[in-house]
Amino acid sequence: MVTTTPAAVLRTGKILIVDDEIKILKLLSRYFSRQGHDVRVTTEPHEALRLLQSGRYDVLVLDHRMPQLTGLELFKQVRRQEAPPEVILMTAHATVEKAVETMKLGAVDYIQKPFDFDSIKEAVGKALERREERRRQRTNAPGTRPPVSSPTESRAQLVGQSQAMKELLGTVEAVAATDSTVLITGETGTGKELVAEAIHRLSARSAKSLVRVNCAAIPDGLLESEMFGHVRGAFTGATQNRRGKFALAHGGSLFLDEISALSGSLQQKLLRVLQEREFEPLGSERTTKVDVRILAATNRDLTELTKIGQFQEDLFYRLNVIPVRVPSLRERREDIPLLARTFLSRFTRKLGKPVGDFSPEAMDRLVGYDWPGNVRELENAVERTVALGSGTNVHPEDLRDLGQGLPSGPHLPTLDLHQNLGWITRQTILRSLEKVNGRKKDAAALLGISQRALSYYLRKYQL
Repeated sequence: MVTTTPAAVLRTGKILIVDDEIKILKLLSRYFSRQGHDVRVTTEPHEALRLLQSGRYDVLVLDHRMPQLTGLELFKQVRRQEAPPEVILMTAHATVEKAVETMKLGAVDYIQKPFDFDSIKEAVGKALERREERRRQRTNAPGTRPPVSSPTESRAQLVGQSQAMKELLGTVEAVAATDSTVLITGETGTGKELVAEAIHRLSARSAKSLVRVNCAAIPDGLLESEMFGHVRGAFTGATQNRRGKFALAHGGSLFLDEISALSGSLQQKLLRVLQEREFEPLGSERTTKVDVRILAATNRDLTELTKIGQFQEDLFYRLNVIPVRVPSLRERREDIPLLARTFLSRFTRKLGKPVGDFSPEAMDRLVGYDWPGNVRELENAVERTVALGSGTNVHPEDLRDLGQGLPSGPHLPTLDLHQNLGWITRQTILRSLEKVNGRKKDAAALLGISQRALSYYLRKYQL
């Protein structure tokens, strides 16, 4: 399990561990008992059911492969109980399909053996936090608005257990240890700003500010002043000196979102800052030295933009010192249940709605949808469902606004023609590979292209 959320505070609780390997039971029992937990263990799934029926447990840790019942089969029986424990599944035979099925059923975590104690300790801590949150939801009377979390607490974090997210978060940790310029790429809504925040937070510059500029949201005529500041009299209405984002970020990091939206003249000025580490405020004749780490982001292919002359090649190479690609939600579907429940917990608190969980059918719909807007679209969908829903759980009919199949029209990722064509190409290749169980020869035949061409696309889209 990998996540950039702060490590869970390990509360004590009552834990039942089920595994047919006695050695693992002894290790885990000894470890969690020393942490102050009340621990029971058994090698028999049916004995585990009897224990669960005769007493309340906070956390159930299950092995997947056991005689009599598999971990998933036992999990399905346990979840029918009133106020069932939070479940963590362990397995030595991890697959994406099993991870998705486990998370859809409502498991807190899916841990691969051999595991390290830090991972399972964090998983149990997260399970106890969720247990406590559900207790608070049950005790809140309908119509009673729970306290709203602070903006810091309510900000989304990078959350994921998929291989794609493990690789991303490993890259983030490695990048944070350097002071190099970073170019973060990925589709709209994947969380590029959260990646920038994580890099800054883990870096040696974390004591200073992370200053943000959305290059596409500010008119070109104002963006130069916004970035570099101005002196009094620089233009009509400039009645006093104003510090720009570069000056405000001195000693810290500057996040330039939608970097592809910069005009040619601003690209040239940014290039000078990267080369010389200095700039001139608008209307000033004095040069200002600056110590800033640049974190830039874009959802467009800057390589293609340089080829057609819309982005300066020198600036691209200055920005692309360390490239970090954020995977789309379609590339990490096994993270959808965890993300959806994270958003559900946040919006039930924020909106004061006692919504418990997603039904299996509703979760199937979430996992099966292609999410052209990625994590941001999922977050908005969950908020809309909580705000408009009236039941205690989310059902498929509550998600009727989700699109079907390949998106079209307003559901396309962007309004950029080249990016949309690339997105559709990528999706078509993915679907062909899924249909033939990954056999490239058959996928190429379905697509009507050569195997060599398919290999080219696989490399191009990092499939």
